[in-house]
Amino acid sequence: MPDVSRLRVLRAVVAKGSIREAAAALGYTPSAVSQQLAALQRETGLRLVDRVGRGIEPTTAGRTLAEESEALFRELSRLDGLARDLRAGRTGVLSIGYFASAGAAWLPSVVTVLRREFPELRLDLRWTEVLDERPADLDVEVFVETRGARPAGTIVYPLVDDPYEVVVRDDDPLAEGSSVPLAELADRPWIDNDITHGACRRVLLAACAEAGFVPRFAVEMHDNRTAIPFVVSGIGITVLPRLARGELPEGLTSRPVVAPVPVRRISVAVRKAVADHLAAARTVELLRAAVSQECGSHGVEGSARSTTTGAWSEAPLPLRSSRST
Repeated sequence: MPDVSRLRVLRAVVAKGSIREAAAALGYTPSAVSQQLAALQRETGLRLVDRVGRGIEPTTAGRTLAEESEALFRELSRLDGLARDLRAGRTGVLSIGYFASAGAAWLPSVVTVLRREFPELRLDLRWTEVLDERPADLDVEVFVETRGARPAGTIVYPLVDDPYEVVVRDDDPLAEGSSVPLAELADRPWIDNDITHGACRRVLLAACAEAGFVPRFAVEMHDNRTAIPFVVSGIGITVLPRLARGELPEGLTSRPVVAPVPVRRISVAVRKAVADHLAAARTVELLRAAVSQECGSHGVEGSARSTTTGAWSEAPLPLRSSRST
């Protein structure tokens, strides 16, 4: 395969009609240009130039090779521009993983801004609720931290600590208090609202184990919003994260669960390979803004932790970026 840099020299010689002028255009010495031409002739097995007096004249093979390489250099120029755009976050693909309640609460506003600021960027949004089936190649992932569940090869930034609440009917005695000790729910029928192997369910079951019981599920659902109507019917109670609760229908109320307080810690992981990508950095900024707005309306406490996978630190590590224009 012909060397690209030597082909570039041949094209310059054919265009300028002189080794000296080609050398001046390329920033080479005339000797270096002659050496590159000689190497290309050996490489291709073709005579590419003939000496005419003190100058040179491209052969038919030399002119043909120079002309036919034009498409190659056009494509190389396009790839060079693509690389610049990728560095600036103006094109390419950004994959974002999310779980249901975070996706519903935060991603619409985040995606709206990303599409406006990075119009050529294709967004690949992936649902990652099942721990054992999470893709390993996500660029950005909003996830619930559980032991051993932080994605490898990433920088992790905290978003929010989201406590759990119990949803009950207004006429339930539990609605009379300002909070509900978790142990008081031990004998109640529960409406399940999560997938079996989800991180959020693991957080809740660990808290129940600490309180000394295993929930008795009367109905097993796999979605927060569809579990709530079953509470209206009086079949049982449901316990879910505050962010996932949303607006409750008339006749229902929620109370914080305490002793212990189940809390799911929500963070965003950025793959180290794309940490400098402007769109990835902007995604983290937008998520933080969406979390701040959502938490202000829901009263959820923010977190001040930041980690690199495998290590913890007390101070947050800001992900700085400049916006694309």
